[in-house]
Amino acid sequence: MKLFTGLIFCSLVLGASGLLSFLGEAARGTWDMIRAYHDMREANYIGADKYFHARGNYDAAQRGPGGAWAAKVISDGRENFQRFTDRLKFGDSGHGAADSRADQAANEWGRSGKDPNHFRPAGLPDKY
Repeated sequence: MKLFTGLIFCSLVLGASGLLSFLGEAARGTWDMIRAYHDMREANYIGADKYFHARGNYDAAQRGPGGAWAAKVISDGRENFQRFTDRLKFGDSGHGAADSRADQAANEWGRSGKDPNHFRPAGLPDKY
């Protein structure tokens, strides 16, 4: 009976540490996404949108499964919200379904571990 109780206790502790690890990765991945968005706004560089999408997702996914999960949730939420507001015309983003699909392709590219510099436009300052 003591062995069974010990095994249950150990599995709960290990499960909790895994959950804490996942949540830490998700928090750091969220910060990576926020940093990429901030850098995109600061750079204000025409044609760099896809690069920042890929970079934010890449950086977040490098954190581990929690970071990849956070990047997917944030990316999907952003694109879905943009499409929703475009349909209601609350602030037409000026980007249609094709641009949303291209953003999602850049998001997936970065999350899959591929180099975000594939989308880097010529002339973007090295700071980014």
